[in-house]
Amino acid sequence: MPYDDLRGYLEALDKHGQLLRIGEPADPEPDLAAAANAAARMGAEAPALCFENVTGYSAGRVALNVHGSWANHALALELPPSTPVREQVAEFSRRWESFPVAPERRADPPFLQNTLEGEDVDLYRVLPLFRLNAHDGGFYVDKAAVVTQDPEDPEHFGKQNVGIYRLQCKGRRHFGIQPGSVHDIARHLRSAEERGEDLPVAIALGNEPVISLVAAAPMAYEESEYELAGALRGAPAPIARAPLTGIDVPWGCEVLLEGVVESRVREIEGPFGEFTGHYSGGRRMPVIRVDRISYRTDPLFEHLYLGLPWTEIDYLMGPATCVPLLQQLRAEFPEVVAVNAMYTHGLVAIVSTRSRLGGFARAVGLRVATTPHGLGYCKVVIVVDENVDPFDLPQVMWALSTKFNPTDDLLQLPGMSILPLDPSSDPTGISGKVVLDATTPVAPDRRGRHTTPVRDLPETGAWLERLRALTQEVR
Repeated sequence: MPYDDLRGYLEALDKHGQLLRIGEPADPEPDLAAAANAAARMGAEAPALCFENVTGYSAGRVALNVHGSWANHALALELPPSTPVREQVAEFSRRWESFPVAPERRADPPFLQNTLEGEDVDLYRVLPLFRLNAHDGGFYVDKAAVVTQDPEDPEHFGKQNVGIYRLQCKGRRHFGIQPGSVHDIARHLRSAEERGEDLPVAIALGNEPVISLVAAAPMAYEESEYELAGALRGAPAPIARAPLTGIDVPWGCEVLLEGVVESRVREIEGPFGEFTGHYSGGRRMPVIRVDRISYRTDPLFEHLYLGLPWTEIDYLMGPATCVPLLQQLRAEFPEVVAVNAMYTHGLVAIVSTRSRLGGFARAVGLRVATTPHGLGYCKVVIVVDENVDPFDLPQVMWALSTKFNPTDDLLQLPGMSILPLDPSSDPTGISGKVVLDATTPVAPDRRGRHTTPVRDLPETGAWLERLRALTQEVR
């Protein structure tokens, strides 16, 4: 059965040897972030961490690196931990085909066990706050499901947005938030401020693993993350009404914060060690006022370490970025075979496609750069033939080295939109983009000499399976 809360997922990780429980005392700084940083360097089978004795924090436990390996990512989808990356992406895509699956509303959510309201709200009392990187501008919460509604159409379930946005603690009741201009929450906030209103917000911390996956997925504006969660889970996602705002939230979350994004209020937020592997600077950003905290007894707090890739966020965002791009491209170009956009949230994307006619690959590459996700990312797009596996970098490098001619196969796009966090953008939020056509030319394009490629021998497939089986026996 799918996990209904984070606790159930940690039990599954523990069962498969993918969870380290750390019972000896650990300091919030530098131990927690340093341990998550170290786990990120352990590779594709790195475990999750659960600190059960954090100095100065008596409220509960702290989990880190929960999605931080391909083994953990597979278990989040209830797949064997040894499932290869390409198969995980393919299964993610197959389940997406079931979208939408309506959620299940449940009563008595466990987060209602404890409540703080109004002037009693104190983020420091409930949350274990610490800096993730040495030069962060403050304490951050960065793996919460932030939920907002469209102020102009609040009853439209699909226009409700569930996203992951970084939150900088600014006191007992306030967070700074960075709502990226390409994200739905920015659209909601802009609409609320045009009406002169605050934007109600609910922030769910410590969620079952699929909620974090869908909150990281770029989806169409009217598509519901909860309905995608149901498709990925193979069962309806459990949700509940937030008691103060009435917003739909994950039923099994550990902590629920409710309040508003204050209209037209801006304060300096940052710097922060970002997923790009660089610090972002301080900028004037919106402010959230927290009016109610609801939380489970003995809450399990989850944190996400970001830094020099790869870290947990790269595993979390990997298939959740590849598959939406694949779906969006196939709607217009059914020839597209696969998309690998796992590199820095898709700032580099590799697409394999069949070519319908000469120049076709460039048209596909241009569309990648202008999809809803590609508009803010997809700075470098590499297009390869359908028989080149975009997840096999040696194959991609072979295609680039033998099929790409810099004189004719490089398409430059100046002055394109990019997310402001890209440290190479200049001015901030503007960047050139490139499409590298590493496909075999087709008529009427007859450049190069690609008519006699070497193919695998007919018996190779059978021998590959045989050798894999023998290897497993040896291990």
